[in-house]
Amino acid sequence: MRAKDIMTNAVITVKRDARVNDAVGLMLEHSISALPVVDDDDRLIGLISEGDLMRRLRDKDAPRRSWWLEAISGTGNTAEDFIKTRSQHVSDVMTTDVESVSEDAGVGEIARLLEKRRIKRVPVLRDGRVVGIVSRANLLHALAQIGAADLRESTSSDEELRGQVRAALANVPGAAVNLINLTVEDGKVSLWGVADSDFVENALKVAAENVTGVQEVDVHMGRLPAWGYGI
Repeated sequence: MRAKDIMTNAVITVKRDARVNDAVGLMLEHSISALPVVDDDDRLIGLISEGDLMRRLRDKDAPRRSWWLEAISGTGNTAEDFIKTRSQHVSDVMTTDVESVSEDAGVGEIARLLEKRRIKRVPVLRDGRVVGIVSRANLLHALAQIGAADLRESTSSDEELRGQVRAALANVPGAAVNLINLTVEDGKVSLWGVADSDFVENALKVAAENVTGVQEVDVHMGRLPAWGYGI
């Protein structure tokens, strides 16, 4: 099984010249914790995450340490720190050292990368452009479906069926497709994510069942809090 078999396809990105408040708004709107940052040609140049934003909140009112303590530790309030915590531009706040993988990267390779770099997610690129995201949750979903001993590559028919099912889900009224992950194994479709109601959840199942070639649909849907989204 490879990145293209388990990745979240509907990726929300932000432009490098966007403002930080715009990025925060997108995270809240789509209930996601990170955004790939792209240039004018939609090529990946960075990532802005909840970690970057939490640092701004943590350091905003922090007192400046004495010059001698900064000299000893080497990690004081530098001009770079000042920009990171106070700039309103995504390009100043984003992380630029971003790991990425190709669509054909194996799940074992991805799991080792996440563990080694202590990161939660990795963008999937095609010709430098973001076509998906693989998170720890995506890996867990794949493991839950087929087991660690059978993480093999999906067949071409499974890959085609996955694309057809995702297209069908996009037509469900009220469905937030970017919050839904799916895998296909020998015609069995497994859906994970969140839905606004029981009706939307059932509609997603019906949409998947109506795709020719689907043998079975297994649904695991949670609910978002009624009071709104959190970062």
